[in-house]
Amino acid sequence: MNKNLFAKTPPMGWNSYDYYDTTVNEEQIRANADFMAAHLKAYGWEYVVVDIEWYANDAGTKRDQFQYIPFGDLEMDEYGRLQPSPARFPSSAGGKGFGPLAEYVHSLGLKFGIHIMRGIPRKAAQEHLPVMGSSLTADMVADSASICGWNPDMYGVRNTEAGQAWYDSLIEMYAQWGVDFIKCDDICDSWLYRGDNFNGWFETRMLHRAIEKSGREIVLSLSPGPAHIDRAWEYCKYANMWRITDDFWDNWELLLPMFWRCELWQDHVKEGCFPDCDMLPLGKVGKGFGEERDTRLTREEQKTMMTLWSFFRSPMMVGAELTKLDDWTLSLLQNKELLCRLKASCKGEQICRDEKLAVWKSTDAEDGSVCIALFNLQDEPAQVSVALSEAADGLTDGAFVDLWDNSRGETKDGRLTAVVAAHGVKAVKLL
Repeated sequence: MNKNLFAKTPPMGWNSYDYYDTTVNEEQIRANADFMAAHLKAYGWEYVVVDIEWYANDAGTKRDQFQYIPFGDLEMDEYGRLQPSPARFPSSAGGKGFGPLAEYVHSLGLKFGIHIMRGIPRKAAQEHLPVMGSSLTADMVADSASICGWNPDMYGVRNTEAGQAWYDSLIEMYAQWGVDFIKCDDICDSWLYRGDNFNGWFETRMLHRAIEKSGREIVLSLSPGPAHIDRAWEYCKYANMWRITDDFWDNWELLLPMFWRCELWQDHVKEGCFPDCDMLPLGKVGKGFGEERDTRLTREEQKTMMTLWSFFRSPMMVGAELTKLDDWTLSLLQNKELLCRLKASCKGEQICRDEKLAVWKSTDAEDGSVCIALFNLQDEPAQVSVALSEAADGLTDGAFVDLWDNSRGETKDGRLTAVVAAHGVKAVKLL
């Protein structure tokens, strides 16, 4: 099974984390899936992803003290495999897992995804539960010296046949549920372990092998970042997407560094392999963290983010509560001309960048079209300009259409020039 064949373009969808944190439930997942099917599916959005701690019965009950409750009330089966909390996901009762919810999402013409933590539950190791497909128990598979620095749920897995059996049984269960997307956390980078001693490197390979054995087309997404550029070949070989940043949130101080991160990773974007700029913190976010709020990104910054992600060809995961999107935010996610730059035939490339500006181009090998984005990185409006010859050989003056407002204009003297708002973008398609 070639992983590049079922992720030809960057995955696009919705993830529950930015709005719900650890507390999302089945009713909320279904409501967001319904909205996606009705308003976003036609524009390429298809994955519905249940993020962290869907297996915690007590998630969010001590949010003033813990984001992840130490030794919390986790739902498991007899083989130590975490199960959806039946109080939060009623259709999972009776050992059905996420099967019924995945079936519902699929009935809408969408795909279903889940978040997992690297490793094996500490609770399974403590109770010496058997590992399916192995004569060993969870305590013998677990590597208690390999932990996550911010989540207390798991131990790492040993690089043994029994460790592979653990991952095989886990992915087999997910495949039976109908999972199409796995976001695995504490595996792309770790601030506790540096260099080659990090279990995440071989556990990524274990996950990849388990997915291949399952026979199901499951996208593997690695978090958190920043990913290690010297391991780009390894991410490309064993995963479909990997985070190039730590958690991305809604402020300019985090958006600005994404320009040099995209510059660093731009040559590693290809079918089935996508460096990931992380989620799109648009619309309403933050309820599960204690305060529902509107994104702190200005409208110009939101357009900048959407344009950079699209030209770079990053995966796109919306973090907002979809049912509360206003018309303007929804229009960001329904911009066909911009989102078509995610096509497999398109290639994004940075033309230039300094402390004041950045310029990107996107070329479509299928129809020959060229798009150019002029980014103003300054705190006040500024003129940004680029020679057409830097975008492509043989380009001459002509008309263009703006990718955001559909206005038309003409290049002059062999250059595309525009006055761009602070932290904003002028993105055009040359005609």
